[in-house]
Amino acid sequence: MGLFFGQLATFIKLPSVTGYLLGGLLVGPSLLNALTPAVLENFEIVPQIALAFIAFTIGSSFKRSYFKRVGLTPVIIAIFEASFAVIIVTSGLLLFGVELPFAIMLGAIAAATAPAATIMVIKEYKAKGPVTETLLSVVALDDAIALILFGFASTIAKSLLEVDGDFSLFLSILNPFLDIFYALVVGTILGLIMKWPLKLFRTSSNRLIILITFVFLGSGLSALFGISELLTIMIMGAVLTNISSAASSMIELSDRVTAPIYVMFFVVSGAELNLAVIPSVGFIGIAYILLRVVGKISGTYVGAKITHAPETVGRYLGATLIPQAGVAIGLTAIAESVVPMYAVQIKVVVLSATLIYELVGPLITKIALTKAGEISPENE
Repeated sequence: MGLFFGQLATFIKLPSVTGYLLGGLLVGPSLLNALTPAVLENFEIVPQIALAFIAFTIGSSFKRSYFKRVGLTPVIIAIFEASFAVIIVTSGLLLFGVELPFAIMLGAIAAATAPAATIMVIKEYKAKGPVTETLLSVVALDDAIALILFGFASTIAKSLLEVDGDFSLFLSILNPFLDIFYALVVGTILGLIMKWPLKLFRTSSNRLIILITFVFLGSGLSALFGISELLTIMIMGAVLTNISSAASSMIELSDRVTAPIYVMFFVVSGAELNLAVIPSVGFIGIAYILLRVVGKISGTYVGAKITHAPETVGRYLGATLIPQAGVAIGLTAIAESVVPMYAVQIKVVVLSATLIYELVGPLITKIALTKAGEISPENE
């Protein structure tokens, strides 16, 4: 089903990932119900595996030579695009009369960007250029920045609601930084260790075993310690790519074996999209969807201007940051415990936004990269 709809999407000049999502949506509970909720529960590990390999791919692009060349440009752009999304969504919702704690939590969730669909578009169309380079770095940094901003937002929301005496302002502010620090430590250690078996085993089959072992190990340790899987494995890939000459071959191996995993991931993701939430999204949901896009695009533009990035980066990068999925849904679960009185509304808004962003995001990414001149005509 995934391959058929992916090929159909390609035939009508859409990204194949859009076809995978639509194919999943068709056979999922919202439409044909061929993949029932009970069946989908058996595929819970697929998104975890796919995101782990995507994180490794992103981390492997973090080469010292790249950052020497571009400096702090990706960092500053990532800070601005995430912060503007938070500020514009929160401010806009307040102007529309939404309660402050509710607006703050939705604004914080707006910072998160999903890398999976974007990376698939880049791979499919072999996009290359300053926008693509900056995009890979920004989506990686976005995860860390979103966690920090969400930590601050949840602290403010808790203080506004005057939660019980167990609430610690200091710990609430510190927790996001601790999560990132622990991910940095675990990822660095794994990256350093991974270098040594690659020296001993040089055949593709053996190195593939090493790759899968360490990606799964990073995922398992992240779950064990309660830290971000994406950050941990990104950092592992970043460390490896800067200390081992075998890193490039590991990326090639990853690309070879992960294609079926990615197809399964997007079909399952499509099947999990719930059309039933759309009628209940209301004005707040529409405002969130539009304001977040404005925040991402304007924040990227300002960040690019400040860092004197190439003009195409400021003009087109923001549009590639629209997709939102896993991290946002994870933050939604936390937000429900922070502001339980708004739990239902937050879940409906974020799930509806995810549905729309995931379906239109890949196409918008393709259009933006094409206009930036980074997808050659023969690859379209």
